[in-house]
Amino acid sequence: MDGVIKANHAVCQGYANCVVAAEDYFDIDDRGLVLVRKTEVPSADRTRVEEAARSCPVVALEVLDE
Repeated sequence: MDGVIKANHAVCQGYANCVVAAEDYFDIDDRGLVLVRKTEVPSADRTRVEEAARSCPVVALEVLDE
């Protein structure tokens, strides 16, 4: 099932674990916060992107059903 990435910038602390796990979907912006490169996640990438989101120590990312 396809998904959509939701980022909570209010809690992001710029650890960049998500970038290491899925650099094609995540980056860090000039403020040191997560930048979502692609918000829509096809089913082929969903498991990898969900793992990247779960790697965030402050739970700033979610992958929601579309």
